[in-house]
Amino acid sequence: MQFWTGFTGGDRPAYEAIVADFNASQSEIKVEFSAEPWDSLNQKLPSALLTSDGPDIATLDGNSLAHFVETSAIIPITNTGDGDSEINVDQFSSELVDQYSYDGTLYAVPANFATLSLYYNKALLEASGITEPPASLEDFQADAKALTSGDTYGLVLADHDTIPMWPILQWMAGGTILDGDGCSQLDTEEGIASLQSWADLVVNDKISPVGLSGAEADSVFSAGKAAMEMNGPWAAAGYKDAGIDLGIAPIPTGVDGPVTLGSSGPIGVSAKSAHPDEAQAFLAYYTGKVAQLKFSLASGFPSFRTDLADEASLKADPVVSVFTDQVAGARFYPGKVPNASAVDLDGYTPMIQSITRGTAVADAAKEATTAIDGATGCTK
Repeated sequence: MQFWTGFTGGDRPAYEAIVADFNASQSEIKVEFSAEPWDSLNQKLPSALLTSDGPDIATLDGNSLAHFVETSAIIPITNTGDGDSEINVDQFSSELVDQYSYDGTLYAVPANFATLSLYYNKALLEASGITEPPASLEDFQADAKALTSGDTYGLVLADHDTIPMWPILQWMAGGTILDGDGCSQLDTEEGIASLQSWADLVVNDKISPVGLSGAEADSVFSAGKAAMEMNGPWAAAGYKDAGIDLGIAPIPTGVDGPVTLGSSGPIGVSAKSAHPDEAQAFLAYYTGKVAQLKFSLASGFPSFRTDLADEASLKADPVVSVFTDQVAGARFYPGKVPNASAVDLDGYTPMIQSITRGTAVADAAKEATTAIDGATGCTK
């Protein structure tokens, strides 16, 4: 069976280990793991899942999951139950189950679950006389400004091809992106205010370069040219390998309490797979308690299984524990809304790119709201 993913980063060995362990655990099913960059994978999957030449299992773009369901490109997940050879859905985060279910039917299982934390360069903070990473929104903004000097930035932010960073900044400042009906809240008084303070810091105080992809932002931090960055657990190993005197802390508490981004990649089974039962047998192993405990310790990811929340070995791990402690405050973006990709690509991302180049926040938020409401079908 073919398993296609976009996990090409520092967390790739943790996924490969699960596949290798599964292949060694029995002799009837062999899974072949294939990883390529997300952009090329996401271009291939819509057509590949509709042919017998595509993968049996694939990690999907979560924003496109509804499309794969609507086009019958993936099949429902049916091998569920409490047994070791079944997918223990009752032990999954209920929010993830909801994200991957349509009309009460589960169509994917989580490949992972991640929160974002604050990475910081200890040496740069110490050189500026800052003894601790920021713990509040006020301190975060003040430190980002104080740490910006010469060719070094206080905070590095990406605005495209990235794990979303700007939603966290907006949530911290009391803003909301979408309401429960999928309607944009960007052009509300709270929405504009939550964007304005950060836009001012980027435009006026130059706390971050603009126009960066996620990979470019990571490179700036790895080169020691940024004091802080928000990122997931997959980034830790690479930053350490780059020689950064690395610290990892929770995202500073926002005005309404702790908040961060929750992120998960869904795994679906192709409707054209010749091995649907074997594919779900693999997913039962992949999402099982033993495999996921090993995965968390190897990757630094918190577990999506609720029965691992109090696992002593995870709590003792200095990387895993930071990300795990933030699970309760994690929010999904854009979340389960119609045309989620368009919400981000046609509405939110262009708005961020615009306001960080000096466009008035109110004007950019109004334009983004029109695009987002059109994508979700919101009628106010």
